[in-house]
Amino acid sequence: MFTIIQAAGWPIWPLLICSIVALALIIERMMSLRNHLVSPEGLIEQALKASQDNLPSAEAMQQLHDHSLLGRILASGLHTMKDEPLISAEDLRSSMESAGRQATHELEKHLVTLATIASAAPLLGLLGTVIGMIDIFGSQAPGTSNPVQLAQGISMALYNTAFGLIVAIPALMFWRYLRARVDAYVLGFELDAERFVRHLLAMRARLK
Repeated sequence: MFTIIQAAGWPIWPLLICSIVALALIIERMMSLRNHLVSPEGLIEQALKASQDNLPSAEAMQQLHDHSLLGRILASGLHTMKDEPLISAEDLRSSMESAGRQATHELEKHLVTLATIASAAPLLGLLGTVIGMIDIFGSQAPGTSNPVQLAQGISMALYNTAFGLIVAIPALMFWRYLRARVDAYVLGFELDAERFVRHLLAMRARLK
């Protein structure tokens, strides 16, 4: 393997770096996008129950905020309602939407980098192949070409293209998977936030 890397030349080193970075980003995102860290099952029902008759305590709000990303969004609604009991429905939704955008930004962290690697890796591989071909044909003196040596050189140059595709294909597949997962979480945030807003407004109406 190391012999192939040496023979492929310096253009393969950026691809090796891209492969390491892509692997690290995939592992980090897979760990960060687990359900219990983003949107635990049953959390919205617990928040609804805790605020059924009145706003929960400041300690309970903080625990909800620290629980998960969804908890952070729900807690923002509770904090807003506590600070401004007469806040309008539009402003309450706006407050929770701001928290939702922050949570979405955290979910999307590193995905742009992963998509960039998936797009750039084939181009880096092609660049390495072109550079290798230029070196091969440039080193051939007129009238002294060796077909076997030439074929071997071209084969080694094509390793860059192959390695670029090896890096790009898994990176693209994982990016699409993670992108779909983030989109599903964001849709869940929107539905749960709207449900919680209506709940808080109904609770306030009952307390008047």
